[in-house]
Amino acid sequence: MHNHFNGLKTAALFGGIFAVLLALGSVIGGGQYLWLFALFGVGMTFYGYWNSDKLAIKAMHAYPVSEAQAPAMYRIVRELSTAAGKPMPRLFISPTPAPNAFATGRNPDHAAVCCTEGILGLLDERELRGVLGHELMHVYNRDILTGSVAAAVAGVITSVAQMLMFTSMFGGGGSDEDRPNPFALLAMALLAPVAAMIIQMAISRTREYDADEDGARLTGDPLALASALRKLETGVARAPLQPTPALQNSSHMMIANPFRPQDVSRFFSTHPPMTERIARLEQQAYGFRQR
Repeated sequence: MHNHFNGLKTAALFGGIFAVLLALGSVIGGGQYLWLFALFGVGMTFYGYWNSDKLAIKAMHAYPVSEAQAPAMYRIVRELSTAAGKPMPRLFISPTPAPNAFATGRNPDHAAVCCTEGILGLLDERELRGVLGHELMHVYNRDILTGSVAAAVAGVITSVAQMLMFTSMFGGGGSDEDRPNPFALLAMALLAPVAAMIIQMAISRTREYDADEDGARLTGDPLALASALRKLETGVARAPLQPTPALQNSSHMMIANPFRPQDVSRFFSTHPPMTERIARLEQQAYGFRQR
């Protein structure tokens, strides 16, 4: 069990986001379409999960690299994946000066790890090892599945809410007795996407804490990742990415929030504050020294 009960938190948050989806289904047509919304949510989840690697790599314009092109990256990933007893993922580099890294793919056998040119130029090899350990644990913890499910269901909720908005504004068929209260529909249409997004972001932040903790355990060097996060916080502030739709859909996979702090509120951030992540890693390192 993780020290901060992140698995339990994730399960509770998933229950919350599916509850929002089912609440939407119960409002429309007196609940007779509830099963349809559940089925639609499952279908969108599967699509997002199956194509997660292609979508993220395309969004970052990343290209595959050979061992000759990225020897240090290959050596570190090979050592860590061997230590974990897992297959080595495909490696990619994104031609952007913004320092960041992410892992994607539907399972350890179909995974990819990507670093930007910015992060490769910013970190030393020890810090890069800490970052790559973090990313590999996203793969081994099946966080890509978790993020894909949360993003897909949140997307379904937003689409249904838009339909509810239209219904509440222009009315629907049937008698006055059968027609839902337009004010109730409007309230649900406005609040449901916000609730879904807040829950989705909370799931992402919880998984980041897990990847920090498990990645540091894999490398045996929590302070290396802490040092990398300090540099990344400064580096992202100097070279933030523009929050385009494609990047917003992939940003939860990255080790650092790629956007300017003023573009994202705390509730809607996909990542915990760097100060909290660093403090937890330093506490973990202290625990290592006490053994």
